[in-house]
Amino acid sequence: MNRLLKVPVLARRAFSTSTRQLINRVPEAQKVFLADNGLPVHIKGGTSDVIMYRMTMTITLAGTCYSVYWLLYAAMPRKK
Repeated sequence: MNRLLKVPVLARRAFSTSTRQLINRVPEAQKVFLADNGLPVHIKGGTSDVIMYRMTMTITLAGTCYSVYWLLYAAMPRKK
């Protein structure tokens, strides 16, 4: 019950204007991603983007192969 009484106070603090102001970094990111350097968008972010892209493709390929395996396994008749 005590936690429920603190919710309005926490909400007021979260939306107050006296908190620190965040710096808008969107224009800097737009310059990087809109630069015409021949790289695809999913790689322009640097090494971390390349690693995340390759991990995503690996997981996707593994999941696809796993699904096809079980589809073929289910499609084969069972020996008695």
